[in-house]
Amino acid sequence: MSPDAVPRNKNFEHFLRSGMAGGVAGCVAKTVVAPLDRVKILFQASNPDYQKYAGSWSGAFRAGAQIYADTGIRGLLQGHSATLLRVFPYAAVKFVAYDQVHDILMPTRAQETNLRRFSAGAISGAISVFFTYPLELVRVRMAFQTRPTTSLSPNIRPTFLSAARTIYHEGTPTASQTSRQLFHSFPVLKFYRGFTVSMVGMVPYAGTAFLTWGFLRAKLLPPGARHTPLADLGIGALSGALAQTVSYPFEVVRRRMQVGGLTQPDRWLRWGETVRAVWARGGFRGFYVGLSIGYLKVVPMNAVSFAVWQGMKRFLDL
Repeated sequence: MSPDAVPRNKNFEHFLRSGMAGGVAGCVAKTVVAPLDRVKILFQASNPDYQKYAGSWSGAFRAGAQIYADTGIRGLLQGHSATLLRVFPYAAVKFVAYDQVHDILMPTRAQETNLRRFSAGAISGAISVFFTYPLELVRVRMAFQTRPTTSLSPNIRPTFLSAARTIYHEGTPTASQTSRQLFHSFPVLKFYRGFTVSMVGMVPYAGTAFLTWGFLRAKLLPPGARHTPLADLGIGALSGALAQTVSYPFEVVRRRMQVGGLTQPDRWLRWGETVRAVWARGGFRGFYVGLSIGYLKVVPMNAVSFAVWQGMKRFLDL
């Protein structure tokens, strides 16, 4: 068989091993950057207790130091249990979907183009977001909360189940009669706050990440070259940096919409008003608040994710 050809005899066991490789890669990468992720969410969602630190790299470390002083290592990892519950299926679906879409759009190396690389990444990212978004929303709510929900239990941190119950019992957003009836009939839709902006933001993020990943590997690692973990780390880091830059404004808007149930529980924040609120608060720079932390988080996260993914594929004979 030609070295450029893609094998088609992929059975169920292959998909399971592929999903395991992607899921493990996502969990390892997220664990590495979990403390930075907590701080970034607090900055993006304008948590009033930590806005004084926003806007600089040193502020991120000071915020992390305050969290550690107040609540210890558990505070830095608050919401991480929900992160792992979300990330394993998210990463598994994303990498499995990418492999399949890649094979369909680019069955041979000669058919690889930048547009197809971007499309494969965007499609796989969209598929993974659709299936795992409710878990992402619960994770953000857990990370955003810095004050106890009741004075009777000041030391109790939000759990996955308590955050999920809070979302489920939030009031129906004020909207048209049809929308209110829809939310009354399908309360699960409350777990999709900010879903549209998340889906739109995933297209440039995943598309750019996989485009850069495929392009650099094609240019720097010719056929037959040995793919070392160090090369995977470097290419993954560059992929993450470019993807973060392109998609970051969407991420800020998404975070604001996701925590809308806490800041304005009786309303469903829309795209337009959320964008206007971000602009009114910080202008153009408001859409990039926390970006420095984003780089600190996304660059190593993508580097580790891609490297562990490739390592797991080699280990599992994929």
